[in-house]
Amino acid sequence: MRAQFPVLSRVAYLNAGTDGPLPAAAIQAAAEELAREAEEGRTLAHFERRGELNKGLRGAYASLLGCAPGDLALTTCTSEGLSLVIDGLRLGSGDEILTSEEEHPGLLGALSAAREVGGVAIRAVPWSVLASAVGPHTRLIACSHVSWMTGSVAPAALAEVSVPVLLDGAQGVGAIPTDVRALGCAAYAGPGQKWLCGPDGTGMLYTTPELRERLAVTRRGYANLADPSTGVDASLHEDARRLDTLSQNAETVACALAAFGVLERFGWPALHERARLLAAQFAEQLAARGREVVGGHARSTLISFSSPDPLAERERLAEHGVALRDIPGRPWLRASVGAWNDEGDLERLLDGLSS
Repeated sequence: MRAQFPVLSRVAYLNAGTDGPLPAAAIQAAAEELAREAEEGRTLAHFERRGELNKGLRGAYASLLGCAPGDLALTTCTSEGLSLVIDGLRLGSGDEILTSEEEHPGLLGALSAAREVGGVAIRAVPWSVLASAVGPHTRLIACSHVSWMTGSVAPAALAEVSVPVLLDGAQGVGAIPTDVRALGCAAYAGPGQKWLCGPDGTGMLYTTPELRERLAVTRRGYANLADPSTGVDASLHEDARRLDTLSQNAETVACALAAFGVLERFGWPALHERARLLAAQFAEQLAARGREVVGGHARSTLISFSSPDPLAERERLAEHGVALRDIPGRPWLRASVGAWNDEGDLERLLDGLSS
């Protein structure tokens, strides 16, 4: 598997929580699309090709989330999907969105807009009490499936709450088993560029039909209209395509599909288990070296750990051929452990810490 990813030949790549490693097959797929456009032009056949690629990617992403393709929209990133839901609910003064105290700016930005533009109250509570903190004015719970800071997984009790739940799946989809029906969420936004190793500019948004009917769609264009030729009378697609991003180029989608195919061939259960075991092994090794591993939760694929100087240590590790990130405002480094990693990657990081 490691041979599929060029960067792994020289770098201990532990940064999929930001951007995953690109497989060679994905790079080739994108190049072939661009070559086709250059040689054949971009005529009707080109746009039909784009439609087929979108259909393929929608089906691929839906299969991983355990939903029907008609319930999944294609987006450009996790943040876009989060904003579509939060803005689309058209909440206002007197309404409240409940969130946790360790959310990513990708979600916090949409919440900030809801408060500033719509007058919505935003209440942040500790991660562990989210499900029990629903109040009389709570209209939505918006939080991470997996915390970008600690790797904690959202409380299972969220599946039983009385209000819709919007999950930020930036560190979930592709990293750990993800079944949106089992999660009980009304919406799930995820990326294509992180644990699915696709290009920047790809993402997904799952919504239940019940929630989708409630969402106002103010951003309309050729891509999400059922029959654009009817002009201002054109209606939106009935299914989740009404929430699609308005334009996506063929080379990006082809790249994402090829990356997905590389991973899928190895089997998602095997990939998830491999990453989980490596992450657990790494956490134990860190603790043995006196580094505090953040959070006492069931491990995901993100391992955050203490650092006396995260920025300086991250830069030194980069010189040592190790790619990972720090957590802004916290004395932590974060390693994203994927199935493409091996014990040698972990040893290289550990050796860099002690040098």
